[in-house]
Amino acid sequence: MKILFVNASPKGERSVTLQTARYISKRYPNACEYSVLHAGARIKALEKDFTEAENAINAADAIIFVYPVYTFIAPYQLHRFIELTKDSEVSCKGKYCAQILTSKHFYDVTAMKYVEANALDLGMRYLGALSADMEDLRSEEGRYEAECFFERFLFDVAKGNYTEAPSHAPQAARPVYEPTLAEAKKSDGKDVVVVTNATTDDVNLRNMIEDFANACAYPVRVVNVRDFPFKGGCLGCFNCAISGKCVYNDGFEEFLKNDVQRADAIVYAFTISDHYTHSSFKLYDDRQFCNGHRTVTAGKVTGYIISGEYSKEANLRMIVEARANVSGMYFAGVAGNEGDTAKELAALAKTVRFALDKGLRAPQNFYGVGGTKIFRDLVYTMQGIMQADHAFYKAHGVYDFPQKKRGMILAMKFLGLLMRSTAVQKKMKGQMTKYMLMPYEKVLAKTTPKDVALPE
Repeated sequence: MKILFVNASPKGERSVTLQTARYISKRYPNACEYSVLHAGARIKALEKDFTEAENAINAADAIIFVYPVYTFIAPYQLHRFIELTKDSEVSCKGKYCAQILTSKHFYDVTAMKYVEANALDLGMRYLGALSADMEDLRSEEGRYEAECFFERFLFDVAKGNYTEAPSHAPQAARPVYEPTLAEAKKSDGKDVVVVTNATTDDVNLRNMIEDFANACAYPVRVVNVRDFPFKGGCLGCFNCAISGKCVYNDGFEEFLKNDVQRADAIVYAFTISDHYTHSSFKLYDDRQFCNGHRTVTAGKVTGYIISGEYSKEANLRMIVEARANVSGMYFAGVAGNEGDTAKELAALAKTVRFALDKGLRAPQNFYGVGGTKIFRDLVYTMQGIMQADHAFYKAHGVYDFPQKKRGMILAMKFLGLLMRSTAVQKKMKGQMTKYMLMPYEKVLAKTTPKDVALPE
């Protein structure tokens, strides 16, 4: 069997993730024939001429995508490679597919689901993934897990244990949405920006944005990421984590701060394609690398305007909610075009205004708490390199390590010692919840009524 490793890391041969693929090929030299396509490092060349990739894909029996996780999904370079593959005449139908990815397990699941869904779109036979920590290959346990992954891959190929795309009814054609909402009276004092990648031909999305702007009680600016002159995608070089500055000298940091982050509410607008949106948006996402670590937009309001079958994209729905939660922004919701589009756009506009006027703040759920703790530990461990991130985390109290809550720990140890006593157990039987509720009863006793006028 001929295996093609599609290395989507922009670092090419110097990719940490690629070393796992190299380990597998050295560990199992006689099991398969191996080749590598450095798609990430050569994405600009492949845009001009996809022949190299076509030849490599045609020669392969199996394709294993190899990539680091960038901002909840695969890197921009892999998004673009998938677009180019779908646009080309090359056929992946019937080829086996798996993936090797590295991260700190920060939303590796959404990255895996994205690649899996696109592999199934291409008619491939999907066989699973190895999601490794960046350091796993350096340990005996990590190497063993890589071996387990590959031996299972070979077993599933031999036994025909793979997933194929189910048949779906074709997407129902919808008429282009026409603006119908009257322009609301505008108030000053708040800045609302819509960040989009809409093309001139994407009339549906452009009209949805227009109606949202009409319905919004505050003036709305529109920023199109396709208009920015990006010099390239994120290289994963960590320079911004050290100095706070990007190695590209294309003015993106100033653009981000002045055109986007200064807003009080940020609404993202895109049309679904390839289970996310066009790679132009992922290019913008990835270049915000450190802003994913440093929650510089915390406390702001966010929402989405999404054209397409959003209800059928479970992984995308997770990404949308998780991004708002991890960033500490108030999630005003999503306006789509599967139902009453005008009603959804009007509702989003009203919710954005209400959240801005009231200064609403939402507690983090698992998406936010889990993601924040993963990066908290990563930055603390790598503070020697991630110096700018470390300074931000210290200044903003992100280092909330539970093991440092010594008072709570000592109190729980003391309670545990008491509970070992049979006499205490008898006395406390059925009373634990009573003592647990005592602090809350004190809060409730001090609570006074608050009058709230219903919004108009």
